[in-house]
Amino acid sequence: MDKPAPREFDALVAIMARLRDPETGCPWDLAQNFATIAPYTLEEAYEVADAIARDDMSALPDELGDLLLQVVFHSRMAEEQNTFNINDVIGKICDKMERRHPHIFGDTPADDADAVVANWEAIKAEERAAKAGARPGALSDVALALPSLLRAYKLQKRAAGVGFDWPDAEGPKAKILEELDEVATATTDQHRAEEIGDLLFSVVNYARHLGVEPEQALRAANTKFERRFRSMELMSDDGIKGQSLDELERLWQKAKSS
Repeated sequence: MDKPAPREFDALVAIMARLRDPETGCPWDLAQNFATIAPYTLEEAYEVADAIARDDMSALPDELGDLLLQVVFHSRMAEEQNTFNINDVIGKICDKMERRHPHIFGDTPADDADAVVANWEAIKAEERAAKAGARPGALSDVALALPSLLRAYKLQKRAAGVGFDWPDAEGPKAKILEELDEVATATTDQHRAEEIGDLLFSVVNYARHLGVEPEQALRAANTKFERRFRSMELMSDDGIKGQSLDELERLWQKAKSS
């Protein structure tokens, strides 16, 4: 049997246009707007990241397709409002990639990856200044919807970019110990929650100084905990609920070594 002809990008755009047709389209798709679709966009991005974390190359094309659909969906709704369309989206990212790679598409030198990152950040700063006017803030446009660990990381990187940073990892390491003491001495739930937030922020800063991306690190730690906990459950015929702490510790250590 011959393989089906490959589907091209225009086919997806046409499918979304049909789904959003006011007279013959899908009732669910027609009922959506930017706000209702945004959570799906975030969910699909996480599912792409999950497939990558599991090294599941068979699932990744499907998950990337779901994420691509989100771009086409938002673009179609915008086209219906005469604000922009999918070609505008593609044009924007093409322009941005060329603008932010002057060592490839221009004459700005960049001999290594560090130089590329430095150029990229400088160009982004210029773009933020153009958007914000005469007095842009260093923390402008760090998206509020980012996961908290990732947003903390990006805020700290922005602040470091204008010199607000410790010279090495010893500063944030000491700050963690300071914040731990403040958590221990907090007297109300609200105060304790505030100090825990400061502690987490300090841990992110320490990770940044060590060259560790905290969102990925915690994702890996979650996966490791889940694997070991499941191993504990499988070791006990009667389940682990009701087991003594000593027995749970024995099972945990065994799971760690397996």
